[in-house]
Amino acid sequence: MQHGKRYKSSAELVDRMKEYSVEDAVGLLKSAADTKFDETIEIAVNLGVDPRHSDQNIRVTTSLPHGSGKQVSVLALASGPELKAAEEAGADYAGSDEFLAKLESGWNEMDVIVATPDLMPKLGKLGKILGPKGLMPNPKSGTVTKDVAAAVREIKAGRIEIRVDKNGIIHAPIGKKSFEEDQLVQNLRSVLSTIMRAKPATVKGTYLEKITVSSTMGPGIKVDRAFTA
Repeated sequence: MQHGKRYKSSAELVDRMKEYSVEDAVGLLKSAADTKFDETIEIAVNLGVDPRHSDQNIRVTTSLPHGSGKQVSVLALASGPELKAAEEAGADYAGSDEFLAKLESGWNEMDVIVATPDLMPKLGKLGKILGPKGLMPNPKSGTVTKDVAAAVREIKAGRIEIRVDKNGIIHAPIGKKSFEEDQLVQNLRSVLSTIMRAKPATVKGTYLEKITVSSTMGPGIKVDRAFTA
């Protein structure tokens, strides 16, 4: 891959062989992210897990203390009092059968879908459509719940899903370049602490194999795996 002058200049600030403290890594990120747009800051964590085993297929949520900086669009699938409560909680879209029909036709203008348990049998029929897009609600991610309004508020406030992919890697946003350093540090620590709490009992050997943070256009910066939560 060919990198431009801006990337190469930023990369010169980073020692690729070194694992930086959380604070130093964030400081470098802020220094290296010098584009004109508000870059997203992300963390990638390589874990010593085998996602093929159900007990090691990590899927949890955490609330970023300072939010992700992204405006998240939420579809709430509910009826009756829960539907009204979801609308009042700030859901961008709320309803039931009419939105199920739109989803079936390929409509895709939301980032997260939250649903009440009674609607899951109908949603289950859309698994082939929603699954590949990562939109299928799931109790583990807090998106299948009787209290849809609370889920909508938490997601809007900065709750994110932490999910290991098939290669044993977790990718998650921790904020924007415009965030203050201490805000990014706190968000980063929140994600790492959640990952540590989610460690499966069956994992043997090294759990945290590599932690890397980066901005949209910047180089990866390794974080010390012996971080203090």
